[in-house]
Amino acid sequence: MTTMTTFKGVLFDFSGTLLRIEPAESWLRAALDASGTAMDDAGIARTAAALERAGALPGGASPVEIPADLAELWESRDREAAHHRAAYTGLARQVPLPAPELYDVLYDRHKTPEAWIPYPDAAEVLARLHGAGLRIGVLSNIGWDLRPVLRAHGLDRFVDHYVLSYEHRVQKPDPKIFALACEALGLPPDEVLMVGDDRRADGGATALGCGYLPVDHLPAEERPDALRTVLERVGLTGPAGRAPDPDTSRSTSYS
Repeated sequence: MTTMTTFKGVLFDFSGTLLRIEPAESWLRAALDASGTAMDDAGIARTAAALERAGALPGGASPVEIPADLAELWESRDREAAHHRAAYTGLARQVPLPAPELYDVLYDRHKTPEAWIPYPDAAEVLARLHGAGLRIGVLSNIGWDLRPVLRAHGLDRFVDHYVLSYEHRVQKPDPKIFALACEALGLPPDEVLMVGDDRRADGGATALGCGYLPVDHLPAEERPDALRTVLERVGLTGPAGRAPDPDTSRSTSYS
């Protein structure tokens, strides 16, 4: 006779799981506007496509090829904030841009709340888990503080703990980071479900004894309800109800 695991906590990956980065073209347009740099539509489309092939947009497509001089930075990018910036601006510099400051402007743009689109069911699922008393964590391989992004989108209020790779200098799929996350939630691994789009990195949670639920890394509009499967896995299969309105008292800018 098999028994169903009772999960008391859920860990969510950030990029490609709760939120999705904007398309490369809107990312480039925002950076051009911020720097006061002009480029025609054809040039924007061509340059955005080249940046995407280079893998220069964090949270976007992986590099088609990693230059040899960036290989070491790429491997350690999520363990050091400086390495994360250097790796992604280095990839971007493979593509000629009309102003040298644009490489840093592009990097800074991707860290803003405006650059991120929540998946349509993210608020509902987090609210229901929170309302049912489950512990919620965000566990991300990342090189910068994502908390202001979730705060701006009204999702931070549902999160009990954040475990970010660059703050601990360890990254998924290393069991150490999953152990840190479970400890933060105050739960043993077998009572924690990891949700994420990277089957290697996020799926590494199973080595520690956590459950794992994969979701597909798709644009937000193409994945409207995949996170609702989390509710089924934790036994919340009743009517969904209406998610709370965003907390408009929270600022949408960094503090």
